[in-house]
Amino acid sequence: MPTPHPLVITVILNWNGLDHTRECLHSLQRVIYPNQRIIILDNGSEADEAGALEREFGSFIQVIRNERNLGFAGGANVGIRRALELDAGYVLLLNNDVTVEPGFLDAMVEFASGHPELAAACPKAYFAGRPDTLYSAGGRASIWTGVARQIGRGELDSGRYDDPAIVDYADGLCMLIPAPALQAVGLLDEDYFAYWEETDWCFRAREIGLQSYCVPAARVWHKAERSQRASNEYNFHYRRNAFMFVRKRGGAGHFAVALLVQGLFYAPLYFIRHPRRIGRALAELRAVLWHAGNRVRQRPLL
Repeated sequence: MPTPHPLVITVILNWNGLDHTRECLHSLQRVIYPNQRIIILDNGSEADEAGALEREFGSFIQVIRNERNLGFAGGANVGIRRALELDAGYVLLLNNDVTVEPGFLDAMVEFASGHPELAAACPKAYFAGRPDTLYSAGGRASIWTGVARQIGRGELDSGRYDDPAIVDYADGLCMLIPAPALQAVGLLDEDYFAYWEETDWCFRAREIGLQSYCVPAARVWHKAERSQRASNEYNFHYRRNAFMFVRKRGGAGHFAVALLVQGLFYAPLYFIRHPRRIGRALAELRAVLWHAGNRVRQRPLL
């Protein structure tokens, strides 16, 4: 018989984010699920943040040090491999700027255990500074437009998303993945480095018949600082990866349509609303030019 509390190994990336990671871990110490382990991947932080976390949290965590920043996908893959070596039943990818409610993991594992077709599950997420305002109830994405949106983003929680629902992708800020799904789908695609890697993974899972869900009985809070103050470098990587997703999961026709939609609709609409943000225009032009000079590949991901 399957164990009622399979081992969940939580993988958290830390990169110059000691205070966020510390707060995240304090919230995990209050989790009531009885069979969890925590792996911290220090992604080449400038100071000895890994050592500081080890001294404060001791045996509650296992720390793995990466010599350099491998990005979200590369860093998470190190942790995923280690979790599978330790016979995890589930791997939880958790952003270090997220705090969780004590019962979130019980709710997610209970749901996952009843859905053998599950690829990944995410909780209902809220803005940390506005704890009743939704950050995400999963996501939708299109390979025709290169557009992804977080369901419920910015809405006051009215109960509209209180039922479990199939989503295009589980939001990577908190993403529970059964070990068999990882073995079937493979690791995150490190070509993305950061942004869109979880969307790509969930679409790959869907290609083999698995589904991603939002589990609203589980709740977390996200600081979301990057999304509120996006830099031009973020805009470049986000748009480059959006087009990369279109090219990897679609084809030449999808890419052509996405370029037209972005260039003729979304970009003009954005700059009508924000005429002074010329830096974003230059960043997104760089993203298009990157694709003009680079091929994308389907990587072996096992």
